[in-house]
Amino acid sequence: MSFFPRWPLARGTTVPPDERLPWGTTGLLGVQHLVAMSGSTILGPLLMGFDPNLAILFSGIGTLIFFVLVGGRVPSYLGSSFSFIAVVIAVTGYAGTGPNPNIGPALGGIIAAGALYAAIGLLVMGTGSNWVERLMPPAVTGAVGAAIGLNLAPVAVKGIEGTGPHVLVALATLLATACIAVYAPLAIRRISILAGIACGYVLYLFVGNVMGLLPPISFAELAGAPWFGMPAFRAPSFEAGAMALIAPVAFILVAENLGHIKAIGAMTGRDLDPFIGRGFLGDGIATMVSGFGGGTGVTTYVENMGVMAVTRVFSTLLFVVAALAAIALGFSPKFGALLRTVPGPVLGGLAVIVFGLIAAAMIRLWVDNRVDFSDPRNLLTVGTALVLGSGNFTVTLGGFSIAGIGTATIAAIGLYQLLGIGRREPVAVAHGMPDRPPH
Repeated sequence: MSFFPRWPLARGTTVPPDERLPWGTTGLLGVQHLVAMSGSTILGPLLMGFDPNLAILFSGIGTLIFFVLVGGRVPSYLGSSFSFIAVVIAVTGYAGTGPNPNIGPALGGIIAAGALYAAIGLLVMGTGSNWVERLMPPAVTGAVGAAIGLNLAPVAVKGIEGTGPHVLVALATLLATACIAVYAPLAIRRISILAGIACGYVLYLFVGNVMGLLPPISFAELAGAPWFGMPAFRAPSFEAGAMALIAPVAFILVAENLGHIKAIGAMTGRDLDPFIGRGFLGDGIATMVSGFGGGTGVTTYVENMGVMAVTRVFSTLLFVVAALAAIALGFSPKFGALLRTVPGPVLGGLAVIVFGLIAAAMIRLWVDNRVDFSDPRNLLTVGTALVLGSGNFTVTLGGFSIAGIGTATIAAIGLYQLLGIGRREPVAVAHGMPDRPPH
């Protein structure tokens, strides 16, 4: 078997990963995947004070890295991971608006998470994925994911607090995004975050720039930015405390990617388990590359999986097209300047939805995997992780500090395994969790 498929023209209505459509159609569907991922990939860095231009650029580069590592056989797009938001804010002390002036230590932590993730990938390539599924079953991954969402609740609330007009725009953005996600046509629902940004942006222009009730949006940077140019790369710095705090996010990324590959395997009728380790390695390397250049950590995207489920087109070449288009946008300073004009109240309203759904999606994970909450082992694992994460329980050992997400992760994994000593009941297989709200 050659390293890459040959991608012959598809003959059926369902297009498998190793086939393709005519090149013109492939290009159009590739752009559709670019649009599907753009809302969350843009929102993630804005909520952390990162450069969204760099996030778009490294999402494309990361997707190509993943494509090569899995031999072009697993259809996936890698975009900004929301799992990093809480720990990045904790490390940098980000105030919530404008560029983050202290992202160096966060980038070092993202690289550490990517390195741990890649190491897990290499281990899985050598030993198989069964141990990962036993170490992090749905009760554990759901507990950690819910803890992340609850840990971010104060950040979301702070984002919508302010004067009357500020709260109005924030809540209107929240309501518009929710209504679009529920009532809009399917194609629009899949980009509900992007559509919500647009609605909130227009309202802010009216309230701020027209009525003068909020500071007006300035378009000076946008007007002066060139259409094409080099991105403003940022260098990481490596601080032990920041790396110890952010590195455990790798376990969440493992759960996400594991679920993604298994779901795609089920949708396509292909056995993709042999590519799980290579997928972890590709995602880990992509996260490291992004961190070295100033981008966010990346993960496989639920949005693009939804597009594939609707179109029944799983050709991996679509993601090459989407990645190349994202890289091109990354070299447009004007595009980045436009993204930086998104006002704070709009981001605050979106944060309430996104952070809340990170936690709420874990309930769906537990339901889908029939987690038995009559079992004290599951109850105690979940309850402990939720309290440690939402309360931001921090442990300091010498120069190391592990905050809520780290302590919740360690507690969930450790307590679940400890309470399983001497028990012989079968362990459920984790099906992963969405990193962003499903559209």
